[in-house]
Amino acid sequence: MTKRASFYPTNDPPTIGPDTPLSTEPLTATLAFSPTVEPDIHTDEPDAPMTIREMLEERERRELSSLATLSANTRGRILPLSPDDMRTDFQRDRDRILHCKSFRRLMHKTQVFLSPEHDHYRTRLTHTLEVAQIGRTIARALRLNEDLCEAISLGHDLGHTPFGHAGERVLQRCYQESFSHCQQSLRVVDKLEGLNLTYEVRNGILCHAGDTLADTPEGVIVKFADRIAYINHDIDDALRAGILKPDDIPAELCEVLGETHGARINTMVRSIVAESREKRTVAMEPEIYKATMRLRAFLFERVYTNPEAKGEEGRAEALLETLYRYFVDHPRELPDEFSATIEEEGIARAVCDYISGMTDRYAINLYKSLFIPRVWGQKEA
Repeated sequence: MTKRASFYPTNDPPTIGPDTPLSTEPLTATLAFSPTVEPDIHTDEPDAPMTIREMLEERERRELSSLATLSANTRGRILPLSPDDMRTDFQRDRDRILHCKSFRRLMHKTQVFLSPEHDHYRTRLTHTLEVAQIGRTIARALRLNEDLCEAISLGHDLGHTPFGHAGERVLQRCYQESFSHCQQSLRVVDKLEGLNLTYEVRNGILCHAGDTLADTPEGVIVKFADRIAYINHDIDDALRAGILKPDDIPAELCEVLGETHGARINTMVRSIVAESREKRTVAMEPEIYKATMRLRAFLFERVYTNPEAKGEEGRAEALLETLYRYFVDHPRELPDEFSATIEEEGIARAVCDYISGMTDRYAINLYKSLFIPRVWGQKEA
């Protein structure tokens, strides 16, 4: 069985919804950890003042739910790390994610519409920020750990490919059928960025999509927040693009969830809070969950497979597949930072990491520089 954290005092696992299957597969072995190293704080003075971190940890113990994941109780990091005197472990993780290169690149990665020119379409970065906002709102209402929710939210898509799920499909064909952005996001924080995050954040990143549930209630919240965010903002973007009209959204779903973008988010968030409060699971009310999943199915039918919205995906996939095969055949042209990966894990792994880390525009410009002839004397853009 999947190992779960000790905050569930019964043997019942947390639930996502009435129809969601639970995976019995163990988590990937990369979720190893070592305890955080506490410095020697013994002193001859009996009343040594508490650090800011210790005061924050004490406030968590005093104010959060008994089901919350306390920063002081983290299962640790891959490499031992002395505590900070000002920030809790989950605050440090959030900051490390926020300041890494992979987070900045999310600004130029597709959410639904490939390389949108207009200013108001979502990108992978704005999606991430909306997930963090929704997750923190739910966590605060349930008196769970907001900092842990925020850290998982900010890191959950760091390994996402350019051109959205089109890029993911290319790497599944060319590199490995089991490739997923969840596992790649964990690889980013562990190996490519070397952030040395806590077990709880890494576990939440790995389990934010798919059937496997995170070991913490905060991780389960992020799974919900991710779904709430993309269902609603993808509808909003589709309306903005003219792919959908307001009347296209099934009336019976609007009656249950709400007529507007904000109303639907509010309904879903309040449903989770109402169903989960004072309970030992994080779940959505069955009626709201059913309507939410029907709205998601509507999106797949009308937007995610719509030729007008996704018509360029075939070209994007061909572009990435060409780049992948080129660098497999010309590994010396990979950036120097991938040399160690080539030696330790092979050329294909290094090319996969390189491709998955690209932004949409970087991939397009790289393709142009490799395969599109320039006019003589014209400088490269």
